[in-house]
Amino acid sequence: MSEQTNSTDQSLSFDELPDAPPKRKIKLSWPGKIGIAIVLFWSVIVVIGPTISPYHEADILDEELFIVPGSDEIYPETEFQPPSKIVYLGSDYIGRDLLSRILYGARTTIGISVLATLLAYLIGVTAGIAASVGSRYLDMGLSRVNDALLSIPSIMFALVLIAALNSPGIFWLILITGFIYAASVFRIARSLGQEVMVSDFVEAAKVRGEGLWWIITREILPNIAMPLATDFGLRFVWVILFISSLSFLGLGVQPPMSDWGSMVKENLPGLVLGSYAPLMPAFAIASLTISVNMIVDDLSAATGGKLAKRMIS
Repeated sequence: MSEQTNSTDQSLSFDELPDAPPKRKIKLSWPGKIGIAIVLFWSVIVVIGPTISPYHEADILDEELFIVPGSDEIYPETEFQPPSKIVYLGSDYIGRDLLSRILYGARTTIGISVLATLLAYLIGVTAGIAASVGSRYLDMGLSRVNDALLSIPSIMFALVLIAALNSPGIFWLILITGFIYAASVFRIARSLGQEVMVSDFVEAAKVRGEGLWWIITREILPNIAMPLATDFGLRFVWVILFISSLSFLGLGVQPPMSDWGSMVKENLPGLVLGSYAPLMPAFAIASLTISVNMIVDDLSAATGGKLAKRMIS
């Protein structure tokens, strides 16, 4: 009698097992924590940068600010001034404060990159999930169009679209960048969606009679959220470098607005004169992109490196 009772208790304990494994907390290493600190710093600068800026981004500093008392130089040069109490990081090629332009440029560069990456994910994830759950013909059609877009170099594609739109503004720059990078997002979203669609729990949901929208929102999206979040960081870095490259070529953010990529291009002649003007915005770009990469590496390591393998393949 006691043996039957024990067997009954064991069967009941197995029946009460949770439907899903417990949530696992991700512990970041110290490089990941440093990366988060730097990203938070630039996020704060995006919000308060223009308010704490010593000057406006378009202000050309007056020569009188650089007159040294007792000096015979009545009209000193304002271009490529070294760091001082007047300009903490020096001045650029026409005498504007570098610190002010970096603070203003953070909002422009990071803001455009975030919006373009979000747009790429809105388009790419929507199309990728549709391809993974739709019919074979829908999957084939979307995949072939996406392959055609991926076969065109990103910079060349952007140059053609910008030339067709005749020097677009920030709105078109975000739209073009988001559309270009949506092709890469589609690829990983489709791969992740197809992997989840053949899982046992999705088959069980179909047998229960659950609808397609329920399967997408309750099964597919929660299971692909972490890989997509990790990929979002990588994509954000590539978008920053892409926007900076367009600005370096003179096709991104147009003056007098400040942008880190255009600041590097404008101040390159200062290297010959020993100025640090082109290095300051380059350091800003490097600090942000490297810190995001450190966070992504930690997240990818927490998932067993599956994201990196999937992206390489």
